[in-house]
Amino acid sequence: MKKISTIVAVIIVTLTNAQAYKGKGDIKAQVGMNIQDHGTGINVSSDFGIGENMSYGFVASYLLSVDEVAGVKPKFEDRADVKVRFNANLGNVFKLDKAMDIYPGLNLGTRNFGAHFGFRYFFTEGFGVYTEAGVPLARYDSNVQGFEEYNNQFVFQIGASFNL
Repeated sequence: MKKISTIVAVIIVTLTNAQAYKGKGDIKAQVGMNIQDHGTGINVSSDFGIGENMSYGFVASYLLSVDEVAGVKPKFEDRADVKVRFNANLGNVFKLDKAMDIYPGLNLGTRNFGAHFGFRYFFTEGFGVYTEAGVPLARYDSNVQGFEEYNNQFVFQIGASFNL
């Protein structure tokens, strides 16, 4: 029994030694579910470390399940959004466990200029989970109507995160 307990303890210590953000040169990829009013979809993002607490990245989202507007189904361009983003990775600033990171940031997309706040937790060196919330700060069109509303609202995401 002592041998089994020792093996389990070693595995747990090994798994909790993952690091959520390593600084310059760190590369993350994320795949998740996009949840918002009028639809749900998929979200794919990447982050590239450029400093101890800074990263930039790219985001693409596509709404799979959406509501029709006045009986009309949205086109591809109504469902899709692409963004560039900048993050402040603050896990070490708040002295969180190395497996955790929080990252507020700004993004510039095809629909708006916005802000996001995210959290990552890594179970192993290569795999973790993330959650993120985003909101538009400035829309390109101040009179958002119909399908334009799909990518101009509060968005919640949850999914898997990978170290590359």
